[in-house]
Amino acid sequence: MIRTLAITSEKEVVYNQPLRKLNRKNFEWFWVDFQEPTAEETKELSRFFRFHPLAIEDCLEFVQRPKLDFYDQYLFIVVHSINQATLEADEVDIFVSDNYIVTFHKKPVRDMNNLWHRVKQDLLLQESPLQIMYHIIDHLVDDYFPPVYRLEDLINQVEANTSDQTISELMEQIFDIRSQLNKLRRTIIPMRDLLYRIISSSRFNSFKEKHIYLHDIYDHLLKLVEMIDANRELSTDIRDSYLSINSDRMNRVMMTLTVISSIFLPLTFIAGVYGMNFEYMPELSGKYSYFIILGVMFVIGIGMVLFFHRMGWFRFHKGTKL
Repeated sequence: MIRTLAITSEKEVVYNQPLRKLNRKNFEWFWVDFQEPTAEETKELSRFFRFHPLAIEDCLEFVQRPKLDFYDQYLFIVVHSINQATLEADEVDIFVSDNYIVTFHKKPVRDMNNLWHRVKQDLLLQESPLQIMYHIIDHLVDDYFPPVYRLEDLINQVEANTSDQTISELMEQIFDIRSQLNKLRRTIIPMRDLLYRIISSSRFNSFKEKHIYLHDIYDHLLKLVEMIDANRELSTDIRDSYLSINSDRMNRVMMTLTVISSIFLPLTFIAGVYGMNFEYMPELSGKYSYFIILGVMFVIGIGMVLFFHRMGWFRFHKGTKL
């Protein structure tokens, strides 16, 4: 679908003008949005706008990190929106010049639709294509915050473990959270670098008096990166703590088994000796030999239990929550 929006010299907003009418002199600038375009509609990028083939290729193939390219008559910007459900990045391509802005995206972008309908009521949005570009990027960056806050809440829940989940379940959650944090990080850090390049570029001199707005987006991205890194460190600490607890529990289980095995080892040896059924074993003929051997085994068992107790092998520590 191709939709158009044009601003007249009288600051009126005109929607859904055909492309061939957008070059009229009574239009100060216009916005063309390619939303889920067909193959035929995509051809207008070269047929009507005559954009560079490399820029069009970047639009058609989702292989791009956020980036900024300078062409003679326009700027080409690649930014990423976030799918709130999967946290996968969706590409949004922007062509911007003094008298037009063209957006291209293969999937619907909720904030783009909201912004599209706000232009008619918001005089600030009617100023220039650069103003539209700023608001698009600002809305996309604002959408990064909800998943970061959600993952931070999940980390706090795992740390508190109020539902008394097992360590295996908690570890699985931690690894899932870290995977999602890494997804966000791979999107947000290139966006941060892109904003830094935009702020530093002299090609945006016409927008220089409003650089404070771009700096605000850049600050948001810095905050997001700091939050993600802090959450990754916290998840690492929680993971290491749970691994330590799990290792400690395993050590206590092994110690218990070792104590039991150590106690029964001499008893098993004695039982094995008198279970060989040799014909000439003097102890077998004694009237009280059975009770004597049982007594010896009992004394050995009690002695070893007392010995291990004096060595501190029974001083197990109770497990604690993080």
